[in-house]
Amino acid sequence: MEEIKERKRELRENIKKVVEDLSEEDRLTRAKKIEDRLFDFANFREAKVPLLYVNMGFEVMTRNILERCFKENKIVVLPAFDTEKYQMQFMKVDNLDGDMKTGLRGIIEPDDAKCKIVPIDRLDIAIIPGVAFDEKGSRIGSGEGYYDRLIPKLPVTTRKVSLALECQIVQQVPMQSHDKHVDIVITDERVIYKI
Repeated sequence: MEEIKERKRELRENIKKVVEDLSEEDRLTRAKKIEDRLFDFANFREAKVPLLYVNMGFEVMTRNILERCFKENKIVVLPAFDTEKYQMQFMKVDNLDGDMKTGLRGIIEPDDAKCKIVPIDRLDIAIIPGVAFDEKGSRIGSGEGYYDRLIPKLPVTTRKVSLALECQIVQQVPMQSHDKHVDIVITDERVIYKI
């Protein structure tokens, strides 16, 4: 188990470095390709209530995706994090600039004083962030386990989709029993369906 934890830590560091070494222009270009693939993806196109996320530095940039969701009249749902229980609350966001605050994890998240709670069973599709992925739908996140706890709670019909730069796809992600898979990974080069 310690060996797997160490392999995960090394993989996180390696992938973060690869992503951080990309120019901002390159990352924006790749993020645009991912955005276009996401909006062409039938499950997302048909979804009215997507769970999305605000990216951390090494994740696919999501600001344009969020803005485009507003333009397409989707109900934008973002997570607010409970750092004591390692759980998330899902909140409907109407304005990215007015409805958000910096949370305890240092990440921009919905302000619970301005946003309404959305029940988990209302989510049509869940966009799951991560650091590294493989073609089997395995993923490594930030290491705090928020999304590994969330995935089993999602309705069976809710597609679990991750967005990744192609350089975040590795041959095999080291997995532990508590780690959860996603159904699909959309990159700047392809759409990967879980094998």
